[in-house]
Amino acid sequence: MDLRQAIGLLFTFFGLLLSVYGVAHAGAGMVRQGVNVDLLWGVVLAAFGVGMLLLAWRARPRR
Repeated sequence: MDLRQAIGLLFTFFGLLLSVYGVAHAGAGMVRQGVNVDLLWGVVLAAFGVGMLLLAWRARPRR
């Protein structure tokens, strides 16, 4: 398994998990100046994970 694939899966999973938590608990805790920090960073983590997965997919050897 390519390291980019493992990192991509990990960050995508945790990003989606944090995004769902941010949406479900929008009124609690980590809302600073009108910005839902959990949702924002969940999207950033998921985007990074998807980017890593795309890089891993692109680097696969062609047959």
